[in-house]
Amino acid sequence: MYAVEVENLQFGYYKEKIIDNISFKIDEGKFVSLIGPNGSGKSTILKLLNHLYYPWEGRILIDNQDINSFKKKELARKVSFVPQNTLIDFDFTVEDIVLMGRYPYKKRFEKYNEKDYEVVYEALKSTNTFGIKDKYITEISGGERQRVIIAKALAQETPIILLDEPTSHLDLNHQIEILNLLKKLNREKKTTIIIAIHDINLALRYSDEIIIINSGKIIDNGKPEKVITEENIEKVYNIKVAIEKNKFTNSLSITPISN
Repeated sequence: MYAVEVENLQFGYYKEKIIDNISFKIDEGKFVSLIGPNGSGKSTILKLLNHLYYPWEGRILIDNQDINSFKKKELARKVSFVPQNTLIDFDFTVEDIVLMGRYPYKKRFEKYNEKDYEVVYEALKSTNTFGIKDKYITEISGGERQRVIIAKALAQETPIILLDEPTSHLDLNHQIEILNLLKKLNREKKTTIIIAIHDINLALRYSDEIIIINSGKIIDNGKPEKVITEENIEKVYNIKVAIEKNKFTNSLSITPISN
């Protein structure tokens, strides 16, 4: 069964078309990376999949159901989203922020229960943020804030998680820590992970499938060894690369040669 189906999707800002008639399908339980240059449309696609934007044309199916037919809380029990910009100006504690991930499961004015706190504390521990749970979100670092927002998505307990550049504010150690956590969720809970990411080598290491996007169009889509070719990388990034298997990770890796 497909977790996500996108059919003939078009979208833009004002009169400028950003997404140009794209279609793709993502099987349940897959780890899929969206890669492409800045401004290619990766973030916009994720926002469309989370119903933050409404397409000009085409349709999106989540679990074989048109995204427009979901009520807000219904969709929030299906899809969670980690945005690229995680700046929060209000003085909520880290624990408060992650508790917000339980919102789709609560009735109006309903208090958080023991299960809610169990889920939240597990998410905090998984993202290595439990030790800062009583700090205000405004007084922690950008990298810590990024991990807190990921913890909030984990607390939402959705079968689909969308992440827009989740490693952009993290040091190398925490990049690998978060990606390992996402891969573990993907393998053990069959969570569908859809991630926009700049680092092609990380995409190669963790992805079941990769979608290359450029100027709002899909250039290629499929297994990493099919999609990541010297020709595709030169076409999209205007740079020559060497592609070889990394003996430590057993995944393909690219090395820039020249432009």
